[in-house]
Amino acid sequence: MRSLLFVPGDSERKLDKGLNSGADALILDLEDSVAAANKPAARELSRDFVGNRRPGGPTIVVRVNDLTTGLTDDDLAAVMAARPDAIMLPKCCGYADLEHLSAKLRVHEADHGIEDGATRIIPIITETGASVLAGSTYRAHARLGALTWGAEDLSADIGASATRDETGAYTDVFKLARAVTLLAASAAQAAAIDTVFPNFRDEAAFRKDCMAGIRDGFTGRMAIHPAQVPVINEVFTPSAEAVAHARAVIDAFAAAGNPGVVGIDGAMYDRPHLRRAERLIARAEAAGTA
Repeated sequence: MRSLLFVPGDSERKLDKGLNSGADALILDLEDSVAAANKPAARELSRDFVGNRRPGGPTIVVRVNDLTTGLTDDDLAAVMAARPDAIMLPKCCGYADLEHLSAKLRVHEADHGIEDGATRIIPIITETGASVLAGSTYRAHARLGALTWGAEDLSADIGASATRDETGAYTDVFKLARAVTLLAASAAQAAAIDTVFPNFRDEAAFRKDCMAGIRDGFTGRMAIHPAQVPVINEVFTPSAEAVAHARAVIDAFAAAGNPGVVGIDGAMYDRPHLRRAERLIARAEAAGTA
């Protein structure tokens, strides 16, 4: 998944608009964008939306309320019968929370005749100080679809007045949270999804930020507005030139009998270069451009 668009679970208009956004995935939000009084209605609307989705449409993810709120079970009871593709868990505080949600999903899957393990989990792993420090606990899990991070909730948790400095760069604590996400995703053999960019009207800054994300190892990004989706899809889709180069690296290793090092056009490439090329081709194939 390159682009994951947040849509408030209580807005039928925005849900319908999301379907035409071109996003690879829609995140039906039952958490921050839905007022407490609207949560029951949001659950019902989201359940119906998931249940009535059209074949070939975007992946459907539901962001539930976090495990400390006492609302998670009500969220799952409402939406799991409709078979969402994944559940996004906010304020996930380590691998134990991932396992906790997995156990809940197993019960719902059994109750609704869903294949055991079919529902993926996408944890947001940096929204509290404790969550950032628990980043080292993540490891491979059969349900883990991706890992992502959040800066805004973390700023509230630690009392920071801003997440970025006057140049637009993240301040140190948020750089750390971002790096922890990339490293945790690598340790868990999962995709790393970059966080939202709140100023959706500043396309130039957003594009620059997306370029930094793909440079550092993120494979997709969350969006808060449909206008951000085309930029994400463009930046996180490998270019034809990048695909051609990656194939040349893979072919060179294969032709040489898969040695430790090969030479291509006067430059030396070793096994990490091969792995990077293989990962790029996998991303291009998922985007349908390989």
